[in-house]
Amino acid sequence: MSPAVCGPVKGERSGRERQQEGGKESEPAVMRGNNCLNAAKACNLNDTCKKYRSAYISPCTSRVSTAEVCNKRKCHKALRQFFDKVPPKHSYGMLFCSCPAGDQSACSERRRQTIVPVCSYEDKEKPNCLSLQTSCKTNYICRSRLADFFANCQSEPRSLSGCLKENYADCLLSYSGLIGDVVPYCDCSSSGNGKEECDKFTEFFTDNSCLLGSTIVTLSLTL
Repeated sequence: MSPAVCGPVKGERSGRERQQEGGKESEPAVMRGNNCLNAAKACNLNDTCKKYRSAYISPCTSRVSTAEVCNKRKCHKALRQFFDKVPPKHSYGMLFCSCPAGDQSACSERRRQTIVPVCSYEDKEKPNCLSLQTSCKTNYICRSRLADFFANCQSEPRSLSGCLKENYADCLLSYSGLIGDVVPYCDCSSSGNGKEECDKFTEFFTDNSCLLGSTIVTLSLTL
């Protein structure tokens, strides 16, 4: 399985609009400063976070051959341990941190390499998203975690939170549970007649108001 943290979630404007007060938009704390750098520093000051971060950096950055940049199986296992063992205050801060507007390129690259190592998700060719979903469903744990994510991060436009279940914590817990299993680094270009289904699957990760709102609110409390 080839996981990755997806790119920026679409509809960010609607998420920010929830921060409005008195007709004026107030920028959420999560959008200010270099939160990725702050999250990394906070992790290094926490013994548990530092321990499990160090544990995934080694297998996720050590080249095993000229063709393989790392051992993906060991990398995925170490990433899952990180999100299972490290308190959300630190793991979420690193997973969902935002880069400052003036440092997008350098910060994004640093984030990919040190927070979610490129080895953990990038293949020579992106897999088809429907194939990724089908592969996940053949594994009981992955299938259960994916079902939890769909249930807990279901969007609801009429809800103030943007979530059907009105529970940000459950949504982020379900999302982080997919790291090392299925969070899609994939595309739908070769989906044929399944293109619409494929797009719907990927949009649950990239255009999800519940997941976006959960990220913004949670990080404003942790960073």
